[in-house]
Amino acid sequence: MAESNFSERCDFMHVHEDVVALLKEQMPEDETLFDLAELFKIFGDSTRIKILYLLFESELCVCDIAQMLQMTQSAISHQLQVLKKSKLVKYRREGKTVFYSLADHHVRAIIDQGMEHICE
Repeated sequence: MAESNFSERCDFMHVHEDVVALLKEQMPEDETLFDLAELFKIFGDSTRIKILYLLFESELCVCDIAQMLQMTQSAISHQLQVLKKSKLVKYRREGKTVFYSLADHHVRAIIDQGMEHICE
């Protein structure tokens, strides 16, 4: 079999300085891009996605989520802590029970956009 001669390097050096300068201005800071990458890592776990889906319609306690996903309360609590730390869910206490809900409309929008993308 013949190997491909495809190369991703330029055969000659010709930088489009105006485009490069404009893109450098528009590029977010490295720290911001790192934070964005970390946020997307949170969405990389199907259990967390399932939890977020459950919270689309109603706030739920750990027991409700554990029952729905047939997982232990401990496992659900761990995932909720990750989601809370990432500011994707919020909580409120009612007596001894803690209820979780989506932090804001952006969380659903991110998931809806992802679903739209994969269903095209």
